[in-house]
Amino acid sequence: MSFSADVKNEVARSEEQKNCCTLAEIAGFIRMCGSVKLSGGGKLDLKITTENPAIARAFLKRIKSYFGVNANLKIGQNNLLKKGYIYELTIGAENNAEQILRETGILRVKEGHNYFPDDISSDLVKTRCCKRAYLRGAFLGAGTVSHPEKSYHMEIVCSSLALAHDLKRLINSFGFRSKVTTRRNSHVVYLKESEQISDFLALIGANKHVLEFENVRIIKELRNKTNRIVNCESANLDKTINSASRQIEMIRLIESKGGLACLPEKLREIALLRLEHPESSLAELGQMLEPPLKKSGVNHRFRKLEEIAERFR
Repeated sequence: MSFSADVKNEVARSEEQKNCCTLAEIAGFIRMCGSVKLSGGGKLDLKITTENPAIARAFLKRIKSYFGVNANLKIGQNNLLKKGYIYELTIGAENNAEQILRETGILRVKEGHNYFPDDISSDLVKTRCCKRAYLRGAFLGAGTVSHPEKSYHMEIVCSSLALAHDLKRLINSFGFRSKVTTRRNSHVVYLKESEQISDFLALIGANKHVLEFENVRIIKELRNKTNRIVNCESANLDKTINSASRQIEMIRLIESKGGLACLPEKLREIALLRLEHPESSLAELGQMLEPPLKKSGVNHRFRKLEEIAERFR
């Protein structure tokens, strides 16, 4: 089972205490994965589809608890992915599907006519706890989160651009920096920063998986930091070796042309040290002198040797 499915299973098991939050969660879930069918006599049927059995059971229970309605559960083969099953919750007109659509803000009346708005009903998300519940329902309906070992990505797929921007504003009201992008015929609200994703999982109640996410994230960041240090040290070592090779070549040239004995004492001293310690850095060579010399002082002496070598060239 994927990390995303595990997170959803944990979130689906959480129980809401307030009726207003239960309604908000149901509304968020239906908004993301529900569809409406027109039946005979202009009546409406509601169908909710999910690939997760734990989510199907949870909302079967929530809908019955809040609305007093027994939704019909149907299990079918997932023809799209050719594997697994899909779980359909159907609420017919005889079970007050239209009333449920109205209470969840999915069906409204304007100028005496029914219509299906794209926005999130403000009446459902007046308080912080109801906003949190709505986001939980939306994530359970159309959200995914990548395993932190692979990448940092959390998204919720929306059916319209207006809904995506409304959902983005709702998420960002908690201090997040979610964004919207369009993918094929869908509109996606997403988070890419690891800390933001971790905080979002905590917000919707996936506390167990927040700990797992954080453990993986810390190990991953330590591993990346170690690799950066190793790469940096390797680059510095290569730089030291290349620099030492050029300096030795320069000293050998001086030696072949006029001999090191003709050099001033300080330059001769550093030249001999370099020949004896080809692997040492400038700072290490400076510590071998008496008195010790800083890296800048050692570098100054090698520049003088380079001027002499250039004259010989």
